[in-house]
Amino acid sequence: MSTALVEAVNAALATVIDPELRRPITELGMVDSVEISDDGTVRLAVLLTIAGCPLRDTITRDSEAALLAVPGVTAVDVDLKVMTQAQRDALKEQLRGPGGQRGIPFNQPGSLTKVFAVASGKGGVGKSSVTVNLACSLAAQGLRVGIVDADVYGFSVPALMGITQPPTRVDDMILPPVAYGVKVISIGMFVTGNQPVAWRGPMLHRALEQFLTDVYFGDLDVLFLDLPPGTGDIAISVAQLLPKAEILVVTTPQAAAADVAERAGAIATQTGQTVAGVIENMSYLEMPDGGRMELFGSGGGQSLTERLSAATGKDVPLLGQIPLDILLREGGDSGQPIVLGRPETPAAAALSGIAGILAAKPRGLTGMSLGLQPR
Repeated sequence: MSTALVEAVNAALATVIDPELRRPITELGMVDSVEISDDGTVRLAVLLTIAGCPLRDTITRDSEAALLAVPGVTAVDVDLKVMTQAQRDALKEQLRGPGGQRGIPFNQPGSLTKVFAVASGKGGVGKSSVTVNLACSLAAQGLRVGIVDADVYGFSVPALMGITQPPTRVDDMILPPVAYGVKVISIGMFVTGNQPVAWRGPMLHRALEQFLTDVYFGDLDVLFLDLPPGTGDIAISVAQLLPKAEILVVTTPQAAAADVAERAGAIATQTGQTVAGVIENMSYLEMPDGGRMELFGSGGGQSLTERLSAATGKDVPLLGQIPLDILLREGGDSGQPIVLGRPETPAAAALSGIAGILAAKPRGLTGMSLGLQPR
């Protein structure tokens, strides 16, 4: 067997990405063995994290495709095995660091992940749709993005992204499903059917804490938290668990909605957080003649930015105004965000514009060790 073919096969395997961990299977120690016959048949043994890995077919298909693209390979036989406990422990230590320590990685001194908590004063303003579309837009730009659906009572992110796959458990580590390049975790992935969640404050805090500690997101560029409306337990827990999270306030143009949304942003004055900006949703309806119908009034977003700027003592910008669009609703119902399915529409353009502003925000280095020492 030529050395060149062996090297080409190994290089091809390095392009096979684990669909949950989003890293090469060769890097994760998932390649158990590779045998190449004289007739060009490659026999590959891949180690799965658990026996019931929901994406085993994806790993098989991607491995076959990568190897069959190598000149000289005539056939591929993939054998799926399961990691031993020792191998799983080694993988967890590789992912989490020495000892496989649990904790909130986004609070670590070296973390550069930008965390945005998407809030609203009331329900029905499109907060979850905005969150999903911003996340997908950023992922389409090549950023590593995650979403924590923290709206425990009104979870909707899995449906908006068409996710039906449950998370994978590797002992005490949870691997979140991935859709459109975005890693997502939601309490909706752990309940049966449309069963309601009836929890009090301490259980809500514990659920959010577990999402942030037990779920392996990897090294993210941006993490979104889709908060429940108002300023209740979850908003307070986010401030405690992720004190550096910045708040994005979603409102409609209606004055009454802006009044309620002000409370969701003004909580930053009590928690010490920063309000990253205001997003005005359902701003207007474009008419066939090119005019605009302002169904919910106008000026609510701008008024809200002015009031929040005064309350926090910092400039709070209006990041964008998203028009009403039936395609935005249809994309949510079908599980295909409008920024991906119909990027040419005004609503998608507005959402992508906001995502671009968030992507350009610098990641602060305050308090971070640069590893420099005086000479």
